[in-house]
Amino acid sequence: MSAALAARGLVAGYAGRTVLEEIDLVLEKGKVLCLIGHNGAGKSTLMKLLFGLIHPSSGRIELNGVVVRPTPAGMAKAGVAYVPEGRGVFPGLTVAETFTLAAWSAGLKGGEETARTDEVLAVLPVLRDTWKRRAGTLSGGQQQMVSIGRALLSRPEILLLDEPSIGLAPKLFQDLLAPVRALQQQRGMSILLVEQNVHEAFVVSDAVVVMKSGRVIFEGVPADLADHARLMELF
Repeated sequence: MSAALAARGLVAGYAGRTVLEEIDLVLEKGKVLCLIGHNGAGKSTLMKLLFGLIHPSSGRIELNGVVVRPTPAGMAKAGVAYVPEGRGVFPGLTVAETFTLAAWSAGLKGGEETARTDEVLAVLPVLRDTWKRRAGTLSGGQQQMVSIGRALLSRPEILLLDEPSIGLAPKLFQDLLAPVRALQQQRGMSILLVEQNVHEAFVVSDAVVVMKSGRVIFEGVPADLADHARLMELF
């Protein structure tokens, strides 16, 4: 299976402090890769590197086998969508206005905007009930659906999801991820999922990578870590 997105020997840090050391990671096309690890392991830093929000001090990033120097605009244009930790909705905008803004940003107009919006609402129908409400009045789970729906509007080939379960009960998390997983399988989308809610995330994942202190310490499949004791060893 070929790589949709790959990190090769990435080294990065902040203010002279190294956060990532020689990170190698491969997100295969059409797969969901779950990235786990303790707080401060460097997971969110890696996501920011892959989307071009920050840049590595060494190493390289490959998109569909081609070395790139990511920028957010360039990655979005190439079919990569990023949902950062913390949802990032505009609290004063309604859900409808949020989608209109996202459509404008993606260059969608008229019938194409309508068709894409209908596609997302078919995947996340709960959004129909909140369509005219301001995002700031929504629950955490509803805001997360808005954030993910906004990302799906661009029909991404690669979706980067950073901690979508924060503040959500396990049932709400599965209600959120299950339709995204179905869409991923239908379209052959590639998803890199950073999660602390390990067991719920494993349900929708094909592969797993564990990070610790800025390094990759394990690569495998969720079944490899079905033993709770084995999982805790890695943390």
